[in-house]
Amino acid sequence: MAPERILNTRELNPFEKLVLGLLCEGKTNSAIARLTSHNEKVIENTVSRTARAFNIKSDPDTNMRVLLALTFRTHYGDAAIEHLSVTCSHLEEDEEGRKLCDGENH
Repeated sequence: MAPERILNTRELNPFEKLVLGLLCEGKTNSAIARLTSHNEKVIENTVSRTARAFNIKSDPDTNMRVLLALTFRTHYGDAAIEHLSVTCSHLEEDEEGRKLCDGENH
């Protein structure tokens, strides 16, 4: 059984949001470093800091990056899907053209 996780919530700064947005697109730390003109250590520290902000801890049975991406997308939206050029089979558009997951066709 998975351990219960209590997520902290604090506002992320713009750089943290940028890094996590790229992480959600599946980018490696190395790729994020190149795209943001920072070194890989800065990206590693940013990922670790944001994981702590959400109270996500790494352990042998948990992939911290996956939990971090899921948590980020839950709190800040699902824009990463739009960047992947993958059509989600259960998305609907509202009257303003925004894509929304109906959550029932999984």
